[in-house]
Amino acid sequence: MRLSCNLHRPNPNPTVHLIQDPEPHHLIHYSYQEPKPSCSSLHARHHNSCLLLHLAFAMEALLRHPWLSRLKPPNPYPHRTPSPCLHSPSLLSLRTRRLTAAAVFQDQSRPRDPVNKEGDDEEAYGEVDRIVSSRTVKNPVFAEDGSATTATATEYLVEWRDGHEPSWVPAEAIAADVVAEYEAPWWTAAKKADAAALGALLADETLRRDPDAEDAQGRTAMHFAAGLGSEECLRALAEAGADVGHRERAGGGLTPLHIAAGYGRAVGVRALLELGADPEAPNGQGRTPLELVQEVLGKMPKGNPAVFQQRLAMEAAAKELEKAVYEWAEVEKGVDGRGEGKWREYLVEWRDGGDREWVKAAWVAEDLVNDFEAGLEYAVAEAVVDKRQAAAEGGEEKWEYLVKWVDIEEATWEPAENVDAELVQEFEQRQSGSHGGDGSGSASPAETVAE
Repeated sequence: MRLSCNLHRPNPNPTVHLIQDPEPHHLIHYSYQEPKPSCSSLHARHHNSCLLLHLAFAMEALLRHPWLSRLKPPNPYPHRTPSPCLHSPSLLSLRTRRLTAAAVFQDQSRPRDPVNKEGDDEEAYGEVDRIVSSRTVKNPVFAEDGSATTATATEYLVEWRDGHEPSWVPAEAIAADVVAEYEAPWWTAAKKADAAALGALLADETLRRDPDAEDAQGRTAMHFAAGLGSEECLRALAEAGADVGHRERAGGGLTPLHIAAGYGRAVGVRALLELGADPEAPNGQGRTPLELVQEVLGKMPKGNPAVFQQRLAMEAAAKELEKAVYEWAEVEKGVDGRGEGKWREYLVEWRDGGDREWVKAAWVAEDLVNDFEAGLEYAVAEAVVDKRQAAAEGGEEKWEYLVKWVDIEEATWEPAENVDAELVQEFEQRQSGSHGGDGSGSASPAETVAE
């Protein structure tokens, strides 16, 4: 469009004409017609300055208020009337809501006189009476690369002195002394494992306590009760609905069971397991409670009187976890092995006929491990039918026995230490003629190690 301004001396206000420009551009052109001088040069200069000032005002008015142009685009909101002027946001008057009440009232814990609603409403509006509950809010936070993290915050259910309905308010919007008045009794009872105080707070119907309330590190009252080994507190919290598997944040995602095991609280470990805690739930580093306590025991010096009692407590906690993690059964034989060092495992067969399983070397009997590593296998022997003297080692007399097998036709010679002692005794009795008087006795099948 082209802007044409026709200025006339008698008219102090310039006339603005907007002309459609056929060319496809939006540059603004303006023309200025210099009036003929009819007065002194001083008066002309002064008048020209006024005209230029009027022109500037006209340009600014058009740029700031496009609706002054006849060529403006259609109004997308036909039912709205354009504002006659622009207001700076700083001049907008917004009514202060409840969330800013804490900034006005620095000491809300002290009793105050009832609010005079006919007085200064701005200062009375949103005054906190007390906190009646709390909750933990977790919201996703997205980074520029698209990854997401979780932001954790605490909100409080606040009762207002002006009679408004209770509402949830972020912790940072409430005065610190009001928050402390609500939080201090709870955490004092939790950190002292005061079962009576915790029970009273949970039973108070006017205060809807969250049994899973978190502190700044993400720990709950259940974590403190587990660390102190208070079975009474643990059961009271669980009865109120507390999560026995809640993970804290600061220590690497430890559950109450990790805490109880790490502090050697066998009573706490047993109580948590009975309350449904998962003994194989990992922490943030992937360690289960049993693996954590085993790691601590491995670093604890043996035979040191200073840590003797602590070591006994840790071992007692480990035994409680072992009962929950492992099912004790008798191994028939080792079939295969894999891994090295502390990662060594054996594939075992169970005597009760269960499926083969890979079991860590620490949980397999030492004699079975030694036999497997020596290349020995277990088989069922029917009877010992003969014996012979083996080559003496170091002057010590050794014997070998001819063993008849249940599943093998051919008998084999086996060293005495690999043959069941009962079969050897029965053979010796037959040889001496003491068994039945005729040396003919029958032996029940027994398990014997064969090379």
